[in-house]
Amino acid sequence: MGQLSFFEKTIKNNNYKEICQQVSDKDILSPDEFGKAIKKVVSNNLIQPINTVALFSGAGGLDIGFCDAGFTLLESVELEEKFVQTMLHNQLEGEYFGKANILAKDIKEYKPNIATQVDFIIGGPPCQSFSAAGRRAAGVAGTKDDRGSLFEEYVRVLKKLKPKGFLFENVYGLLGAEKGESIKKIVQAFNEIGYNVTYRVLDAADYGVPQHRERVIIVGSKEGISFKFPRPTHGPDSFQELKHYSAKEAVSNIIYSKDEKLPVVNGRFGHLLQEIPFGLNYSFFTEKMGHPNPIFAWRSKFSDFLYKADPSKPIRTLKASGGQYTGPFHWENRHFTVEELKRLQTFPDDYKIVGNRAVISKQIGNSVPPQFARILALSVLDQFFNVELPFELSYLDENEKLSFRELKRGRTNEYIKKAQAALEDHKEKPQKKIEQKIYRIGLTDNFKIENNSQSNIEVIFKPTKNKWTIELSRDKQQQELYRVEIKKVKKEPLFLTVNEVHLISYSNLIIDYTILWKLFEQVLIENNIKADLIQLNGYYQYTNDISYNLIRSSDEIEIKDKIWELLELILIDPTIGQIKHINKFVESYDITSDILVNYFSALRKIGFEIRNNNTNPEIPQNEYLIPYKFPTLTPLSVQLKKIF
Repeated sequence: MGQLSFFEKTIKNNNYKEICQQVSDKDILSPDEFGKAIKKVVSNNLIQPINTVALFSGAGGLDIGFCDAGFTLLESVELEEKFVQTMLHNQLEGEYFGKANILAKDIKEYKPNIATQVDFIIGGPPCQSFSAAGRRAAGVAGTKDDRGSLFEEYVRVLKKLKPKGFLFENVYGLLGAEKGESIKKIVQAFNEIGYNVTYRVLDAADYGVPQHRERVIIVGSKEGISFKFPRPTHGPDSFQELKHYSAKEAVSNIIYSKDEKLPVVNGRFGHLLQEIPFGLNYSFFTEKMGHPNPIFAWRSKFSDFLYKADPSKPIRTLKASGGQYTGPFHWENRHFTVEELKRLQTFPDDYKIVGNRAVISKQIGNSVPPQFARILALSVLDQFFNVELPFELSYLDENEKLSFRELKRGRTNEYIKKAQAALEDHKEKPQKKIEQKIYRIGLTDNFKIENNSQSNIEVIFKPTKNKWTIELSRDKQQQELYRVEIKKVKKEPLFLTVNEVHLISYSNLIIDYTILWKLFEQVLIENNIKADLIQLNGYYQYTNDISYNLIRSSDEIEIKDKIWELLELILIDPTIGQIKHINKFVESYDITSDILVNYFSALRKIGFEIRNNNTNPEIPQNEYLIPYKFPTLTPLSVQLKKIF
């Protein structure tokens, strides 16, 4: 397809300022302004339409960028009905997507029937199979997972429609999934249907998005074009090193009504935001950062837990979903509003995202930032369709290295220094005296401790300066049956001045073992010492220097089976926290595999988190992971709802 030049002059090797000057009367345009300007000067002057199909459209972020650059959207396919409603609303009420056929359909059931020749296909399949969350769960399933194999549907549509090219977007974790095999399979599948493929990891912040968002972009050409990726418009790799577009710049001119209540952060950890410096997260409250009252363990949470945005820089990646304390949070110690989130993802102000706050946040977090999409779309226009632009885009050499990873390390060091500076002025809060306490409690089916004055379970918490004792009895039993001793291997306190903790049971019921641990956790929380037991132990992928021992005091604890012996072995097993084949467990615990698997099921019933291929497909068959030596399942645990 050939296009005629419709501009009198083309500026070469220009930076973002010069691009803006060519398409407007301003030196710098916001992403929203840039989209409108590009749409006006490019889209209206295309001689022939560039017919496009979008797969996995979500809320339409990638589609907006390509439509603004002049591509004609013929059809859009998206599984989630709520996301489709957003696109339909903006098609009906705004100037988006033209006359495109917007479908709410499972890609597996999509059978394209388009009379017009399709020139280009865009889209990025769901990324959970390659995501950071998957990696934390011991690797990612990659193309083995149903969601990871959706690229096959992408290939099927390509094979049917035979466009000149395509653009495929996904998380950067795709490159490491299955030890690099996932990307090889995907590239091979595209090659086999006649497409020459190039791919690269880019950071959206380098293209004018006020957000660091690293994504793999795969571009394929039917005509042998070796696509070159656009040089960054912002950051140290851009011409004249134009500064990144900051979060504060992005949201600065949003006007709130007098009656609008800005969303506050409540709950158990909300108050901690006040102390966290800009750009840091929960790790500010860790021992590694030097906090005098470390209630969290290093890397025990996702990086967006209590993450407070730095107004002077782009934010970290917006997530599609998360818990009550999932950032980014505003530097004014509150949630960002929906309009602010749209700006941070570069959605146009007049683009309405349909749904409640949770649904809107999911749509925004799942989207490709439209500004990022615009720059990619302009590069496709230039290289695939010979469209004359009023500026000449500069492209990266094939092996040219970008700076965003190095900058990421630099930001980490910068924020460590910032934390240290903040802690120098930090006034350690005086520890209130910890008093003895008697609990009457019960345990719910989802492992939550509940106060119950009628319960026959009594737990007595006896603290001294150097030692804590927690004793459990039913119906005032008097004989100690076993105790769990917890202490540091090195001669240093577990926390505060406490050197050891003893969990003592007068009951031989297996569920009471869980109640002891849960009560210990509750005491840590009540006294603002640790957020939970995991924070005391440390994240399972890191070694710790805490010793755990179960000492049986009576033959009465010799119940019908060996589960108590198994609990003893788990507490002293140095390989807990590692994925192991069942045979390794069998060898260590001197028990048959069938009986051991039954015991694993029994342990899950008392709150132990035990993972296998059923709970986490990325774990190979017949292999198991016990992350922690104590029961950690809670009402909020993702693992609680999984079938073992």
